[in-house]
Amino acid sequence: MIPILDLTAQYRALKSEIDAAIARVLESGTFIMGPNVEAFEHEIAAYVGVKHAIGLNSGTDALHLALRALDVGPGDEVITTPFTFVATTEAIGIVGATPVFVDIDPVTYNIDAAQIESAITPRTKVILPVHLYGCPAAMPAIMAIARRHGLVVVEDCAQAIGAKVGGRTVGTIGTIGCFSFFPSKNLGAYGDGGMVTTNDVALADRLRALRVHGGRRKYHHEELGVNSRLDEVQAAILRVKLPHLDAWNEARRRIAVRYTESLTKVAGITVPAEPSDCHAVYHQYTVRLAARDEVRERLHKAGVQTMVYYPVPLHLQEVHRTSGQAGAFPHAERAAREVLSLPMFPELTAENQDTVVRELSAAVQVGATA
Repeated sequence: MIPILDLTAQYRALKSEIDAAIARVLESGTFIMGPNVEAFEHEIAAYVGVKHAIGLNSGTDALHLALRALDVGPGDEVITTPFTFVATTEAIGIVGATPVFVDIDPVTYNIDAAQIESAITPRTKVILPVHLYGCPAAMPAIMAIARRHGLVVVEDCAQAIGAKVGGRTVGTIGTIGCFSFFPSKNLGAYGDGGMVTTNDVALADRLRALRVHGGRRKYHHEELGVNSRLDEVQAAILRVKLPHLDAWNEARRRIAVRYTESLTKVAGITVPAEPSDCHAVYHQYTVRLAARDEVRERLHKAGVQTMVYYPVPLHLQEVHRTSGQAGAFPHAERAAREVLSLPMFPELTAENQDTVVRELSAAVQVGATA
């Protein structure tokens, strides 16, 4: 089986460095909020290009605490996309706010900036775009809307570390950027991990307090916070990996180009499009197929693993059953029926990629003649 992702290949390439980094942490006896976390925060801040980076225990908490730090709460509305992982709206719900969905651009799968203004109400406080599949949202347009209406922008960068739009790195454009280091991400830990980035010193100070039970000094607490700390082992692993991130992202881009060159020749397959002002990092390479489920089953039988991100848009999930009926966001609903993500990881060989292309082409053609 050709996997959708092979994490062991990356580990084997860095095994000696990672094993040594973990051993140093174990020998130090410091496991929480130690020197590796502090160093990694500085390294991410420098990599992204911001003044402050605050390590957390997950990308979900990055979103949650970003909204907490901005005093988003009951009665407030947050505009976002219905086509993403539930963590985005989970964070909105945790703080007591209401998600307001805007349909996606059917080409990029990101929130359609042209529809945002019509969703703004007196209760809107934040616009929360998601850089889905590693392709940046239309941030110049979104930021212009936010400025016109006095709104804050929080970027969900969980799938897009290193991506750029208009020459700017994601996570530096809005007021706060939120990152995930879940193992499958382009920069993945060996467990959960997250980060928030900002240039606002007051927000950074509050975020640092919120992650340690709402206190700036031990056993002194100004507000109720949470326990959300990136641990030393994960930080040590991520520090080994970070210097390789650009090379890995470029490998993903080369694989994406190769997929696109081959699959554009196949009738019935829509390949991803990268806007001209964007530098995508291809967390996923996602095609569209009218008979997606049948094709996916044929690929599985042929030994090619695929994934569907995401089969049910958020407004049709039980948890958001009051947020919209079927048909409310047609582009998101159609994407949920048609998208299929192919194997994508830096170590994917040309031979295996050729097999994926060959089997996908054959599976689509079988469906076309059935």
